[in-house]
Amino acid sequence: MSQPEEGALRLADFLPYQLSIASNAVSNRIAELYRSEFGLKIPEWRVMAVLGDRGALTQRQLAEATVMDKVAVNRACKALEARGLVERAPNRHDGRSHHLTLTPEGQTIHGRIMPLAREMERRLFGSWPAADRAAFARLLALVRAGAGG
Repeated sequence: MSQPEEGALRLADFLPYQLSIASNAVSNRIAELYRSEFGLKIPEWRVMAVLGDRGALTQRQLAEATVMDKVAVNRACKALEARGLVERAPNRHDGRSHHLTLTPEGQTIHGRIMPLAREMERRLFGSWPAADRAAFARLLALVRAGAGG
């Protein structure tokens, strides 16, 4: 087996890789909760979470807010609409798009998931000192800004 060239990139030392792995691990851990209890996939929950937080949005706005591909957002919206968790209303400002909002049932599920998500966040980061959590949040914001998000 050959040794890597000096100066060659070791994947384990590549910060974007580390960030991706950490993000996937956290997302998958939280996804267990809403998949097993509520039958929601990660993209569906992300759409619901953003709608619950921001209110009515178009699919384009959802794609921007979730940093998900338009096709994934479209699929998630269709699945949520079929389950009666999201509804569409005409967009008065653009006849080609619709605003999506959580239905009362969607709001109920959102309200049941949020405390579970907060509890998972507490388990993952609760042992961190407050200053470290705040610094981590600032660093993540810098990463998003640097990536154009």
